[in-house]
Amino acid sequence: MSSNDIIVSLDIGTSKVRAIIGEVSNGAINIIGVGSADSEGIRKGAIVDIDQTVQSIRNAVDHAERMVGIQISDVYVGIQGNHISLQTNHGVVAVSNEDREIGEEDIERVLQAAKVVALPPEREIINLVPKQYLVDGLEGISDPRGMIGVRLEVEATVVTGAKTAIHNLVRCVEKANLRIAGVILMSLASGQMALTKDEKMMGTVLADIGAGSCTIAIFDQGSIVATSTLPIGGEYVTSDISYGLRTQTEQAEKIKQKFGCALIQDAAEDQKFKVMRMGSNVEKEFSQVDLANIIEPRMQEIFHLMRQEVIRLGFGDKVNGYVLTGGTVIMPGTLPLAQSELESTVRIAVPDFIGVRDPSFTSGVGMIQYVSKYMRNRISSAPKKSAGRKASAPSSTKPGLFERLKNMFSEFI
Repeated sequence: MSSNDIIVSLDIGTSKVRAIIGEVSNGAINIIGVGSADSEGIRKGAIVDIDQTVQSIRNAVDHAERMVGIQISDVYVGIQGNHISLQTNHGVVAVSNEDREIGEEDIERVLQAAKVVALPPEREIINLVPKQYLVDGLEGISDPRGMIGVRLEVEATVVTGAKTAIHNLVRCVEKANLRIAGVILMSLASGQMALTKDEKMMGTVLADIGAGSCTIAIFDQGSIVATSTLPIGGEYVTSDISYGLRTQTEQAEKIKQKFGCALIQDAAEDQKFKVMRMGSNVEKEFSQVDLANIIEPRMQEIFHLMRQEVIRLGFGDKVNGYVLTGGTVIMPGTLPLAQSELESTVRIAVPDFIGVRDPSFTSGVGMIQYVSKYMRNRISSAPKKSAGRKASAPSSTKPGLFERLKNMFSEFI
């Protein structure tokens, strides 16, 4: 198996770290390996303990390696959080070829020109997303390669993040003896997998409801136009169950996964389960309806806050639908509750690949699709997989770390 055909994505979430191995063959993607591990050292989507996070990454990668039987050395890492911001910028260059045919080099130069933005010293460019190209004033061009022109322009969305958050993420991955092939905004990756072309054009909210946070991304006119992160997710539902049933958080999570229902009217009164309560060695019996009475108000709140955030971002009346993804939306009753609370068309996005047909894998699978489509030239030049891990973790404090990141992103398209 050639390493040139392999893409590995790393989704570092609040409850799970997932490593997904994708094989690209003649443009088609096959998911050949999946590794997941409980996430330690992450709170509400942010890294709070480097060593625990490194161990979680290692566990997930080892799991994926054992499944496929190859060594993973290069990974694409997803990033998200409330430190992410978007801004639009314009790049202009003169076409360099004598025959005025636009080539790869011209596109590279115009993208570099679009990256020239005034940023505070604590921020860093993560991704550059071209909205449209213009050739001699002609608008709406998605790929100008091979066209004839004198002046090439690009309108692009510049995705920036806090240096601290990027640095900590890079540090964790490198301490796990892995090389970073690229850092990708999770919302872009999820949008690649979860949304259709029409949904991206007509104004759609993509909401990734994870354990510790809910990431909202708004797509309009074919591109991402706004993003925000709410510090609320499935962990809060688990916490409510723990308080309501007076049981351990670990047991509350198991009960939620096995018997949880987000809508009281969909819950079954005859579905019973027993819970060992704190401060007691006696089990008490509850029904699924009792559980739904705890879960529904919290899920209603999540959707209410989501809708308020979309209005705050200025897209209240411009959104034509919601697409939900993330581990929390697996719970029965989530879809009808969301449709009721959001007062809009809602669907749940699930990856259509064997082994990952679960909304919690949307970001990881989306990253593989995103890399395959937009960062293809990086795959073809990817180094061969090493026969084994390096003995020691590379130092992430060596000078030029962010320079290397910048160079990495300069090969974006």
